[in-house]
Amino acid sequence: MHLLIADFASVGLGTWALLGLALLLALAFEFANGFHDTANAVATVIYTHTLPAVPAVIWSGFFNFLGVLTSTGAVAFSIVNLLPVELVIHIGSAAGFAMVFSLLVSAILWNLGTWYLGLPASSSHTLIGSIIGVGIANALMSDSHYWGDGVNWSKAKEVGMALLISPVIGFCMAALLLIVMKILIKNPKLYSTPDGHHPPPGWIRALLMFTCTGVSFAHGSNDGQKGMGLIMLILVGILPTTYALKSESSSAEIASLRSGLAASISYSSAHATGANTSTVNSDPGKVITSFLRGHHSTTPDLFAAIGAIAKKSETTLGSFESLNKIPEDKRGGFRSDLYLLSSVSSKLAKNHQLDSPAAEKEAKKLTSCINGVTNFIPIWVKVAVALALGCGTMVGWKRIVVTVGEKIGKTHMTYGQGAAAELVAMITISLADILGLPVSTTHVLSSGVAGTMAANGSGLQMATVRNILMAWVLTLPVCVFLGAGLFALALNLIAKLGFQ
Repeated sequence: MHLLIADFASVGLGTWALLGLALLLALAFEFANGFHDTANAVATVIYTHTLPAVPAVIWSGFFNFLGVLTSTGAVAFSIVNLLPVELVIHIGSAAGFAMVFSLLVSAILWNLGTWYLGLPASSSHTLIGSIIGVGIANALMSDSHYWGDGVNWSKAKEVGMALLISPVIGFCMAALLLIVMKILIKNPKLYSTPDGHHPPPGWIRALLMFTCTGVSFAHGSNDGQKGMGLIMLILVGILPTTYALKSESSSAEIASLRSGLAASISYSSAHATGANTSTVNSDPGKVITSFLRGHHSTTPDLFAAIGAIAKKSETTLGSFESLNKIPEDKRGGFRSDLYLLSSVSSKLAKNHQLDSPAAEKEAKKLTSCINGVTNFIPIWVKVAVALALGCGTMVGWKRIVVTVGEKIGKTHMTYGQGAAAELVAMITISLADILGLPVSTTHVLSSGVAGTMAANGSGLQMATVRNILMAWVLTLPVCVFLGAGLFALALNLIAKLGFQ
């Protein structure tokens, strides 16, 4: 509690107002996420009359809540790693606030627009497009003026492939699963259209309840993390005394971090011969940031800068056996330095820009050690995100449920089709969560429904499919444009209000 009090005293009223607005926007994004993605989780049980709408939404919300609470945070920080490094380490500045506001507002606007039209659009695509837009705008407004320097493109490619491949998996696997079900389960009731006046037989209800539960839990553990990552980014920037470091880090984690820093100092020193010491000493962080922006080769200056940041971090850590012992006024800077080291170590190892496999192994170990003491999400953040998701589902579920149940195929969705699509979605999202990759519940499930319609010979309503594909194709470019434009606008507006 005394840490929060220290944070309270360190910021002004205007900053608190911006903090409150930023947190409200982050929760609003998750609320809008509930319109789209969580509605897909309850679509089959509501449409098939397995459960009435209100109990279904409450049931789904509860398991979303459990999914969020048990999530690892890997997806949350995967999203954060897409952001420009210089904005992440200065998140409490005017540029940092402008970044958060612009990417959240652009994502919310697109989510609301597609929801109004009843289109199952992707909150994941929406947020990632906004992040790319902010990164490009930030690069164009920087000294380099080169748009390609604004985004972690290797990470963007990794995330983009997950978003691209997962709907294909949903379509193909759901179609295959329905065919297998028809071979193994001969009960015709499973493949009939839901009776509008009566619930399905008990065993079908149990199957659909199971798939709804699984999709809800998987959705919470994956999609819920996107908002959590942004909230933590905001909290770290504004309240570093409390949130910059994981206070419950074990002595073993701290010892491992200390060892990793020492190894980084030793390696960097051996490869810094010929470095321009005046350039490095004036701003080592800038040297590292410049390297991280684009596809650059290693230089003695880079290793000298890494060594300087690592040495500074080692000095701050000292011989402390608890991160709570680090002076409060140094925690924010310590976190920023560690973030720089983690980012550059990860890039050097991934691009094989170190001179031996052993060095790459040490770089990966340092990144892992740093993540262990900096990447954490408090319970109250998880609870807030889970509640926002659930409330959004309660308000906006109907439009998406009707689209999924009646407008994808030429015939209404059967019990078996709903179960197959949701089972595939549950497994696909869970695997993505384990790998730390964000995927779209919306696209996986709607693609799965389309796959079952194709496998059943029901045919597809091409108008709806075309609209869904159009929303899928347009989401990234539109949100890139919105994110970039809003970032430039917000940066100027916040600066004019006197924030630095």
